[in-house]
Amino acid sequence: MLDFGSGLLRTKTCIRVDLQNDRFSVNKSLQVAGNIQEKINRHAVPNVEKSACNLDYPIRKEHYSFMIKRIRSDQLQPGMYIHDLNCGWMEHPFAFNSFKVDDEKTIAKIIASGIRVLYIDSIKGLDVSDAQTHDEFHAELHDQVTKLAGNHVVKPHLPVPLKEEVVQAKVVHAEAHNVVHHLMSDIRMGKQIEIAKMSPVVENITDSIFRNKDAFISLSRIKKKDEYTFQHSVSVCALLVAFCRTMEYEKAVIMEAGTGGLLHDIGKMKVPDFILNKPGPLSDSEFVNMKSHAAIGREILNQTPGVPEIAIMITGQHHERFDGTGYPDKLQKDEISLLGQMVAIVDVYDALTSNRVYHKGMEPTAVLKKLFEWGKFHFNPELVEHFICLIGIYPVGTLVKLESSLLAVVVNPGHESLLRPTVRTVFDIKREYPVTPQDIDLSIQRSDSIVQYESPEKWGIDPFKFL
Repeated sequence: MLDFGSGLLRTKTCIRVDLQNDRFSVNKSLQVAGNIQEKINRHAVPNVEKSACNLDYPIRKEHYSFMIKRIRSDQLQPGMYIHDLNCGWMEHPFAFNSFKVDDEKTIAKIIASGIRVLYIDSIKGLDVSDAQTHDEFHAELHDQVTKLAGNHVVKPHLPVPLKEEVVQAKVVHAEAHNVVHHLMSDIRMGKQIEIAKMSPVVENITDSIFRNKDAFISLSRIKKKDEYTFQHSVSVCALLVAFCRTMEYEKAVIMEAGTGGLLHDIGKMKVPDFILNKPGPLSDSEFVNMKSHAAIGREILNQTPGVPEIAIMITGQHHERFDGTGYPDKLQKDEISLLGQMVAIVDVYDALTSNRVYHKGMEPTAVLKKLFEWGKFHFNPELVEHFICLIGIYPVGTLVKLESSLLAVVVNPGHESLLRPTVRTVFDIKREYPVTPQDIDLSIQRSDSIVQYESPEKWGIDPFKFL
């Protein structure tokens, strides 16, 4: 018999985890996992009693999370199982994000890739007994980001209403996408960049951001997988313009930075299509080829008359990292220009929130928390905090759950607190039924508040239809 409630494990068993089927399977023929007993004693696993001849029993995924530990990469040992490398999918040279560490060579490769902290599965491999669990760390992270957002003083402003600006922003966004598409196609065919065609586009994006940043930025989250490179360039331009404005740069500098954002990935047009659009992990040689795009883009722009120096600098530095683990020049801290540090944050944010052929985009709130975590190593932590306050912990277009058990879409940032935006109700969770959309300003209606962000896919809701 197995009696987990009493803390006794009476048969020589070990636990095999099958997350896809939401189960733990216990197989008597496998050797005892030495640390299982201690883990079961320390955590609230539900009481289970099954006969030895029927050893499959359901345990929810949340009970598995205590077995996922967050450790430094220099704590890795052969025999550990990496659950998550904890970095962007284009930031490491490994075929998979989860795998068993077999030797010191693999550990050296992980550290050389600039990965500072990662998550291990303490059931599938060796453990670090005093390491924080996934849930413990993320509870702390949530509290830190929430405190940052709660302490941020929202500056009074009178932007053009979102509904009004979205109409104009759609026109500007479509125009920008077409110009970037033709621009990059010209580069691929060896033609010269026509900078004169870009200036009006950057100016229109900048004007839209100045009128209401949330209109254009929310539109930029809608991308077609097969046109990612072009749409990503437009998004980085818009986000960088908004970031520069919140950092109080002069408009002339903001325009040049926006040009850099629009051109930052121009070097990818010299990367072979089969690498650029590969629907899966890159080989080591393909990874090196892909990383060359920053230096290639800088060289292309250096040879193009009329390109602002700021734009060239941004293109060359958008993959540099604050701790010196980036590329192409492995610059660190103040060796990277302030705009270079800013575009690095913007680039990763947009990449991780975007759907790709081989990668499902994360929700913005989750990515902002990742940036906050990585700010201790890869990014300037002060700039990360500025960026989080710019975007808002619950950006416009985010699906959220309210304490009243309603699902709602954020339609306007909080004018008093980032934690209390204006939301539009769309679904009643208790009744399991759509509701007539109604706007609630949470800064006024204090009886309700946001509990958490939700996955639109989980509920089959397209938030952007409600903006």
